[in-house]
Amino acid sequence: MPLDTEFSVTVMGLGYIGLPTAAVIARTGAMVTGVDVTPAVVETINSGRVHIEEVDLDGLVSGVVARGNLKASLTVAAADVFVIAVPTPFTDAHQPDITFVLDAARAVARVLKTGDTVILESTSPVGTTEKVRDLIAELRPDLTMPGRNRPGEQADIAIAYCPERVLPGRILVELIDNDRVIGGITPRCARKALAFYRRFVRGACVTTTARAAEMTKLTENAFRDVNIAFANELSLVADTLGVDVWEVIRLANRHPRVNILSPGPGVGGHCIAVDPWFLVAADPANTPLIRTAREVNDGKTDHVIARATAMVEAQPPGQPVACLGLAFKANIDDFRESPALKVAQALAERFGPRIHIVEPYATTLPPAIAATGAVLTDIDTALETCAAMVVLVDHDIFRSVPLDERRGKTVLDTRGLWPDQA
Repeated sequence: MPLDTEFSVTVMGLGYIGLPTAAVIARTGAMVTGVDVTPAVVETINSGRVHIEEVDLDGLVSGVVARGNLKASLTVAAADVFVIAVPTPFTDAHQPDITFVLDAARAVARVLKTGDTVILESTSPVGTTEKVRDLIAELRPDLTMPGRNRPGEQADIAIAYCPERVLPGRILVELIDNDRVIGGITPRCARKALAFYRRFVRGACVTTTARAAEMTKLTENAFRDVNIAFANELSLVADTLGVDVWEVIRLANRHPRVNILSPGPGVGGHCIAVDPWFLVAADPANTPLIRTAREVNDGKTDHVIARATAMVEAQPPGQPVACLGLAFKANIDDFRESPALKVAQALAERFGPRIHIVEPYATTLPPAIAATGAVLTDIDTALETCAAMVVLVDHDIFRSVPLDERRGKTVLDTRGLWPDQA
């Protein structure tokens, strides 16, 4: 791919998606400015370092920063393309909160010029891209907006939606290789966004409407959530009946048309644990299955807390108990919406210093857990000092512990990590 240093991109948000995206685009030779609201993040990136754990990201960022193709800033820079990759959380009432998206759109609106393209990547409720368009139209009446132009009149800017669909631990690979769904406010917007993604994506790029692309992303994560809920509900039934759920799933999956997922202590991450609520909020009357799946998966975390609490209480007074893992999935440092974190915090709040936490991707405990007096330790120390363990994350380092080092310990294994445990 030829280098294009005349082409400029501004990426709004330098988190788990924004920073890898900015670095991958910068590798093509484009001039990329990454914008974040946290000074420490900006300083870290401009020094060629990273603030998140992701395979090969540190080397890539170091290289593109050294070449001058990527810089971080607290303020928005003018560019040819603007990519918005900021968080979209939900409220306590499970309503989507697009405040960060709209704040980013306001910032972008100030520097837009004719010919620019604005692309929203944040997972968003259906209709959010149109809200971004309407906000920019309000702030920039001098620009003709797509979908608001008169027949025969060309819009001054293009606005589109293109959700990420990457797996933590493989983000740099999947940003390039995975297919992308690109939804435009108008077909012309979709084509302009398509041309942008073709600069760095090898996977198929399929164009559609903004609303269809928004719902596609929510559908993908709701599908996963519903299937995980089946596995988690099955694990509850197996507990009641005294059956090994892992064996049942292994045997059931020998059927040529059955593929049951693995249960766990709940569902975490910013996508699967959040996005289905956006569909429920949009149409509560027609989403009972999606809502129930969310409730099952959240309820599984409460079930694990109850079982782990009983296990700790059954130990001799003062005996330390290890919680293995805080991340929402294996081999990453992402704790967002992590059920493991919720279980560990509940135990730490009840038992304080008795709870020893092993998380190889953390150097300190989250403040709420640290305040309880819980201890951050390593797996070797935990194996030496703790007679009971709660397996919450299937990090590779935990998987490597042989039976000889675990024999005689009381174990609550929520991941099926140690099937040989007596």
